[in-house]
Amino acid sequence: MDKDGNRSLPKPQEGGLRPRGVKLSAFSVLDSYPEFERGERDRFAELLSFGEAADAAGLDGFWVAEHHFHEGGICPSPPVLLAALGQRTHSLRLGALVAVLPFHSAIDIAEQYALVDHLVGGRLNFGVGSGYIPLEFGGFGIDPAEKRERFDLTLSTVLSAWAGSEVRAEPPGATSVRLNVRPVQRPHPPIWVAVQRREALPFLARAGRSIALIPYATLDSVPELATLIREYRKELPSGSRAEVAAAVHVYAGPDPEKARHHLQRYLESRLATQSANYEAKVRRDPRHASVTSLEESGFALLGTPGEVVERAGELGRAGVDELLGIFDFGGLPAASVNASVKALGAAWTARDGRG
Repeated sequence: MDKDGNRSLPKPQEGGLRPRGVKLSAFSVLDSYPEFERGERDRFAELLSFGEAADAAGLDGFWVAEHHFHEGGICPSPPVLLAALGQRTHSLRLGALVAVLPFHSAIDIAEQYALVDHLVGGRLNFGVGSGYIPLEFGGFGIDPAEKRERFDLTLSTVLSAWAGSEVRAEPPGATSVRLNVRPVQRPHPPIWVAVQRREALPFLARAGRSIALIPYATLDSVPELATLIREYRKELPSGSRAEVAAAVHVYAGPDPEKARHHLQRYLESRLATQSANYEAKVRRDPRHASVTSLEESGFALLGTPGEVVERAGELGRAGVDELLGIFDFGGLPAASVNASVKALGAAWTARDGRG
């Protein structure tokens, strides 16, 4: 790791379908559909089984999203799920994507994620973001106009606490404290910042921060993604090992049509929850509300394991270091999700010459 806690990665090789060094991980938004699931599915049990499948398949990491007050994401506390996943997995890096910093006390965040890093044996990845869904800001009584300031202050306080410094909670008159539990990883777990605004990239790059992208929500094509990554890397400090992670929808198996049906349901659910950036993209061009458009853009990889690996190579050549596969979308049956992650993990490993 470098001084900022970013792990080193070999540079991707030019050419080839699967540039070496591109990691395959899983990312779950943990969306739920009670209108057709009728309470018959336990999404949390499915998530834990999915994590076990990803671990057995040799994936690098497993990330979960934080959401509140709507069915588009039913994990309000990533630390709880990550701790449970840590007891069922052995080699996966386990991450939040993201901890929504404006919604929480900095000291709570610092303590909870430090404890998680202990419980999962130093395998924590710490993804952070400022939030983007109006309902969630309303529920916490937070003005979205304040989110950047709250994000910056919270992250700074968390890093100071993890470094062993005295920190103070926000309420006036609070006593300065030092954490009695600090992360296993020093100086701190690797940090990713979720980015949906292009103008934020230069600032994060100059700070040497790794970034996590959700390109289907904001970008139109893989070439556009490649341009964005080049702009980001141009601003990185010399010698930086900061990484780029990108989340795309993935299905590797015998029935891509079934996957397309479920992915369409997922896209409709994102619009229903007022996912601000994706909503704006669809307003600009309604075609972006369809699975066909998502596949054409290169941000949904549906097909046989070999086809998915081949199409993923395009993302690697665009500069992605870690592909975050969204495997469990739109109510896709858990058996199909687990079979998909195992099949793609095997194909990925074989392509990398490790099988």
